[in-house]
Amino acid sequence: MSTASQQIKIISVQNYQEMSRTAAKIVIEAVKAKPTTVLGLATGSTPIGLYEELILDHQNNQTSYEQISTFNLDEYIGLDENHPKSYARFMREKLFNQINIKPENTHIPSGIATSPAEECNHYETLINQAGGIDLQILGIGTNGHIGFNEPGTPFTSRTHVTELAKATVQANARFFTSITDVPTQSITTGIETILSSKKIVLLANGKDKAPALQALIEGSITEDMPASALRGHQDVTIIADIEALQLLKKN
Repeated sequence: MSTASQQIKIISVQNYQEMSRTAAKIVIEAVKAKPTTVLGLATGSTPIGLYEELILDHQNNQTSYEQISTFNLDEYIGLDENHPKSYARFMREKLFNQINIKPENTHIPSGIATSPAEECNHYETLINQAGGIDLQILGIGTNGHIGFNEPGTPFTSRTHVTELAKATVQANARFFTSITDVPTQSITTGIETILSSKKIVLLANGKDKAPALQALIEGSITEDMPASALRGHQDVTIIADIEALQLLKKN
């Protein structure tokens, strides 16, 4: 089922697997149509299925990623690229090492930069030099964050250092031995950086994401709900399962 909310296209799927397959088709079509596509990528549990589908397609159909570039949304401050819980390590293990992408074409902010502020500016420069993001993959936090842009982040923000909200730290604790091990800061691409992408695909699954998705689609456009900024973008597709969509008004 596909419906539209203002300028947002909503694709309703039955479950996580269908969400992942549907997203993979969009990415694969983009890469085949433009072999030099610049992809914006996300981490966390939501996109893992998408990455598994891309790997499977690469193995079976030889879709090539040799010319594409990628930019990840964020990285924890304090974790180097080889730390078991860094997003750089996550991306290598979940995707990059299993497709034919050139390591030099993959970009993730450095969590151990001497000057995080300079790293943020450098990352913005790299994105601009690449011509901007063609297709940005997003998840959504239970508090409405996109990337690590927490509630209250200005819609005009570019790549910046952010303090992670308590809810975000708690949500990420499942990936660490103890909640005290969870970093409390990250470098994240800003909301305006995300909105500069030519096309955005947001993935959401499970009832825990239903309130945030409802606020994104039906609530006010406000910095208290960072994802609501997407309502001002010209090409956003939300792929969500029936649990994540359960609070939406039935048209």
